[in-house]
Amino acid sequence: MSVVRQLKYKIENGELSIVDITKKAIEKAKEKSELNVFITLTEDFALETAHKLDEKVKKGEELKLFGLPVAVKDNINVKGYATTCASKILKGYVSPYNATVVEKLIENGAVIIGKANMDEFAFGSTNETSAFGPVKNPYDKERVPGGSSGGSAVSVAADIVPFALGSDTGGSIRQPAAFCGVVGVKPTYGRVSRYGLVAFGSSLDQIGPFSYDVCGAGLLLEAISGFDKNDSTSVDKLANFKPELRDLKGLKVGVIEEYAEKIEQEDVKEIYYRVLEYLKASGAEIVKLDMPHIKYSIAAYYIVATSEASSNLARFDGVRYGNRVHSDNVKDMYLKTRSEGFGEEAKRRILLGTFALSSGYYDAYYLRALAVRKLIAKDFEKAFSNVDIIFTPATPTTAFKLGEKLDNPLEMYLSDIFTVPVNLAGLPAITLPVDFSKEGLPVGMQFISKWFDEKTMLDVAYTVEDFYKFYEKAGYGKF
Repeated sequence: MSVVRQLKYKIENGELSIVDITKKAIEKAKEKSELNVFITLTEDFALETAHKLDEKVKKGEELKLFGLPVAVKDNINVKGYATTCASKILKGYVSPYNATVVEKLIENGAVIIGKANMDEFAFGSTNETSAFGPVKNPYDKERVPGGSSGGSAVSVAADIVPFALGSDTGGSIRQPAAFCGVVGVKPTYGRVSRYGLVAFGSSLDQIGPFSYDVCGAGLLLEAISGFDKNDSTSVDKLANFKPELRDLKGLKVGVIEEYAEKIEQEDVKEIYYRVLEYLKASGAEIVKLDMPHIKYSIAAYYIVATSEASSNLARFDGVRYGNRVHSDNVKDMYLKTRSEGFGEEAKRRILLGTFALSSGYYDAYYLRALAVRKLIAKDFEKAFSNVDIIFTPATPTTAFKLGEKLDNPLEMYLSDIFTVPVNLAGLPAITLPVDFSKEGLPVGMQFISKWFDEKTMLDVAYTVEDFYKFYEKAGYGKF
């Protein structure tokens, strides 16, 4: 049985009290503080919620996430608590409302134990741009956890919580999930409300789950999905996300040939081909895909994403939110507040985006990037007319050393090469940990499915997970 479902079963049958499991999660968070997972622990709120939920258990009530502790990325608003986005510019800002996903967590009986560390405004692939210091990978504390949802990934990988919420703009759930050996899901754009998520790239952002295993990720995804009147891009497409084992015989699995050449590490490549052989041996038909525009994904993504980011971050000026550096005149106040409030990577992305949107360059960069984005989406549309699912590596390497790529932004951006196309096309995808590298680091693979067909993606991932059983090797669920 799934590790998460076992925990839920024990709570519902009174073998574990919700107060005890909550105290244990908070205790673990404090014991593992060297990993720098949390910016804020919501201890009082968590224990108050846990006591109320234990009373509901006694009355025989049933809730989808009954008593399970969860971490929330610190760009998602929780009423009464600071939302920092891991930036100095939001110092002192306390959210006056809950994000819709937080309301759904509470309605479904989850216990929020803290706000997880992240790259500043989700700008990064390593969690090293946080104003609160980097999160460390629990498998090797000298290595990065991935980003930008590094704190959320590590909260699960370090067995502090069985669930966490992250946000994924170009791979910010799937890349850290692969580096940390947990399951990460990026839902179809519109599947989950973005109301209460601090925007990075509004046409790319999606909130999604981390968990020990595919069942846990499906359970959390089901709880947070659905239409929200506060988010006009959300859709009314509720579905059952309980994964089931499926016969892979006859399943048409697409592979993008040039991706294998992009894998930089031999043992990652060896594991990629091993999973491919497993799929073939299980009766799946492997189909080579021709996707001529996918090679332009990184270039198109960093124009679209930074353009949207430069626009979204214009609101942080010291007037309405967070920290303000006082001065005698307004212009000087703006300059000093933004200069001191934003970190180097945030400034780099604001400059890139502002340049791409500026007069004289808008057509040459931004509109051209949007045209390429459409071509990439059409490549996927054509591919899915012939296959049921697409299989790719999740990352070119395993987790690298802290500081290794900080001075080379282009090399850093290329670590998202397998995840970015999914966001440009608005597709759903899952990263699944499969095995360990020769250095003992987790290696993840990615499955991409058609728009709003998360069920197929979860079923296939669950079937592969049942064969490799990574969660057993990782030893998750010690409560």
